[in-house]
Amino acid sequence: MLDFIINPIAGGKHGKKTRKVVSILKKILEWKKLPFNIHFTREHGHAKTLTEDVIKKGATDIIVVGGDGTLHEVINGFSNFEKVNLGLIPCGTGNDFAKAANIPLDAEKALDIVINNQPKYTDFMQLPSIRGMNVIGTGIDVDVLKRYNALKKKNKFSYTTSLIKTLFDFEYTDFTAEIDGIKHSFRSFIAGIANGSDFGGGIPICPIATPSDGMLNFVAVKEINPKIKIIGAFLKLKKGKILSLKQTMTMPCKSVKITSDKPLTINVDGELYENIPFEVSIVSNTLKMYR
Repeated sequence: MLDFIINPIAGGKHGKKTRKVVSILKKILEWKKLPFNIHFTREHGHAKTLTEDVIKKGATDIIVVGGDGTLHEVINGFSNFEKVNLGLIPCGTGNDFAKAANIPLDAEKALDIVINNQPKYTDFMQLPSIRGMNVIGTGIDVDVLKRYNALKKKNKFSYTTSLIKTLFDFEYTDFTAEIDGIKHSFRSFIAGIANGSDFGGGIPICPIATPSDGMLNFVAVKEINPKIKIIGAFLKLKKGKILSLKQTMTMPCKSVKITSDKPLTINVDGELYENIPFEVSIVSNTLKMYR
């Protein structure tokens, strides 16, 4: 039995994209005579509750139809990793983790992976009380998200516009990162822990990251002066060349703990969290995902 957790407004508040995808999925599943259940989310956070409920009722295959936000909620409602598999039909605005996991954006092709492939162990990130699938960070990405979330119209272009505007009025963050037990001090405009390669709808923060290697990738971009040079750094980021910037530090690791004199807002897969410890570790050989 396939249990689909569907965000009806993924990819746009009017739900046109989701309705088209759901129609395609139903036709294929009915034609193949495969048993399935459909569960629509009603509000923010509902995907987590739905996941908890269907697993308690014996679900074995949970398929997310949505974007990175819906996937984030579902993994945080996940349990019984031995008996429950995860699938993804990308249907959001960004679909960054789908890219990292090599899941096609075409709904029919993505469903074909679920139907015909065996699930594979897929890494995820664990904070003390929250799980993340794609990227966890703090710094300018938090400011960008706050600006982006205030917009009425949300898409890849408006995210990039929010990023450009934020580049010129953000404040650098001083923090200490304990990476696999070794401390490093930074004055940086972003610190990210990457399991996937992209964030923000296709911005390659760490092109070398992959959710199947049993490693995290720590990325920090140190202070850039004068600020006008940030434009060049932004262009490198968009082209997937941020790791070549001399102010960028990156290293593979198993765990990262970040502390600062100031309270940190943490971005986990595009969701903002306040007042939680920034302590991240990799979890491997636990989650089985169709990819």
